[in-house]
Amino acid sequence: MGNELDEKLEGLLDKYTELLLGELTDALKQDVKQWIIYSHIAKSMSPLAKHFNETYPEAKEEIKETIQRIKQLNEAHRANKDR
Repeated sequence: MGNELDEKLEGLLDKYTELLLGELTDALKQDVKQWIIYSHIAKSMSPLAKHFNETYPEAKEEIKETIQRIKQLNEAHRANKDR
């Protein structure tokens, strides 16, 4: 990827994280990035995700925690927007 494309994709990820969770921090952005990558692979190549989960059970637990954290933050953000 070219540097210009990297910058634009980082900007896209920044905005996505902010819209999804209501705030942007480096830690939240990293969580969202991991979630996006894992979710895409799990949907498009589920045998690969299954292999990953079996090979790295601790990483599987970490991604599950990350997904749950994102879900909770998104729900809280949506509830705050509705007020």
